[in-house]
Amino acid sequence: MSKPPPARYRTMNWSSHNAGLRKRGSMLIWVDQEMAWLAPPKGRPGRPPVFSDAAIQFCLSIKVLFKLPLRQTAGMVAGLLRLAGLNWSVPDFSTLYRRQKTLAVQIPYRRVEGPLNL
Repeated sequence: MSKPPPARYRTMNWSSHNAGLRKRGSMLIWVDQEMAWLAPPKGRPGRPPVFSDAAIQFCLSIKVLFKLPLRQTAGMVAGLLRLAGLNWSVPDFSTLYRRQKTLAVQIPYRRVEGPLNL
């Protein structure tokens, strides 16, 4: 029994094909300036956390989306914050490593059309 020949696809509408490829590569990251980046005091004994869960969640989401190691994630987040004009400190890789054990990063299912909102 022989294999059927592979299907051949031909692009007929090149302008819409090129527009789709450009749209696939575009990226827009919104950083809410009202976000609580630093953790509020807990009132418990011991050293309080410096960064909020939202800040760690943001960093770990960037890590998962771009498949980066933790050190490069910290560098990318620093660059994104600098581009956004925010003078916020960035968690180092050891903080991200410790806190990722207690926070689950959940990336919502991405629809075919429209942006991915985190």
